[in-house]
Amino acid sequence: MSDARRTDPARGRYFAIQAVRLAGVVQVLLALLVLNDRLDWPHIAGYLLLLNGLFDALFAPTLMARRWKTPE
Repeated sequence: MSDARRTDPARGRYFAIQAVRLAGVVQVLLALLVLNDRLDWPHIAGYLLLLNGLFDALFAPTLMARRWKTPE
């Protein structure tokens, strides 16, 4: 049972998707800090973080799931 759990590709893919989603949320939070002048970074960095974070949190997990979908 433990060998099957370690070699199951779905488990690793699930955690990869969740890691990408979490990274996107962290990027959006950093972007909000930059855009509210809580971090002394250029505002363009805040906008880039915001766009990339929204993509990572909303669209990348769906694209990853489609790519890894089991063929019927």
